[in-house]
Parts: sequence; C-alpha cells; structure tokens
Amino acid sequence: MTLEELYTIIETRIESRKKNSYISRLFESGTDQILKKVGEEAIEVVIAGKNKNRQEIISESADLLFHVLILLCEKKIQLKDIYDELEARRK
Repeated sequence: MTLEELYTIIETRIESRKKNSYISRLFESGTDQILKKVGEEAIEVVIAGKNKNRQEIISESADLLFHVLILLCEKKIQLKDIYDELEARRK
C-alpha cells in the first residue's frame, strides 16, 4: 500500500463517519486526541530505534505514518504539499 492509497482510505473514512471505524472515532475526538496519538507513536518509534529491533522499528514507523496521515487529512494538507516542501528543501 502506498501513502497515497492510505491517505485516500483515511479521507473516505473521515467523510463517511462510520461509527465502527477507528479513523472516524479518532477524527471525531478532535485535534488534541490526534496529536496525542502522533506523539505516542513518535515516542514508540524512538524506543524501537533504541532497541534496534528492525521489525519493531518498521511496525512503529507504520503506526506513526498512519497517525500523521490522519493529522494531515484533518488539517486538509495533501501529500503533494509535503512532497513540494521536501523538494524545496533539496534545492
């Protein structure tokens, strides 16, 4: 799955407001809760990196990217905006 595909899934879940969807519930709980999850996942990536367990780093990084994508969707920031920023930094 690409980040673009996951972003689209997240957008769809947010728009549909499915009650049994984790994404919908997190979105409904508001920005502070989304930020809390991003922070928790970031810390878990740091711990995984410290533990030097490759699979743990992969798993926790996937969780972090997932929650960052929810934040981006909530703030209506497209992945293209991120790619453009990264490209601008390369120059």
